[in-house]
Amino acid sequence: YLGARVYVQPSVTEGFGLPVLEAMVMGVPVISSDGGALREVVGEAGIVVQLGANFVNSLAKAIERIIDDKKLQNTLISMGYERVKEFSWEITAKQTLRVITG
Repeated sequence: YLGARVYVQPSVTEGFGLPVLEAMVMGVPVISSDGGALREVVGEAGIVVQLGANFVNSLAKAIERIIDDKKLQNTLISMGYERVKEFSWEITAKQTLRVITG
């Protein structure tokens, strides 16, 4: 991720999306499709592009938008750092325990 200006995950289906979180923790702005769990993983900390007929054009516009807008880059980087914290082992373990114990 070092040197990347943007990370793009254009998956049609995705079980979780760990690379999205890896990019965020490395300070790389994220663009993903809304395939599988990606919308939930990215949340508001990246740009999520809806799959469909205009997907490729929308994806290209999102990439251009991030590359051209330094303020947006910085905002997404900051939001990404905060989003990743929600997936810490401690928080994930507590959430899993809540599900198991009802």
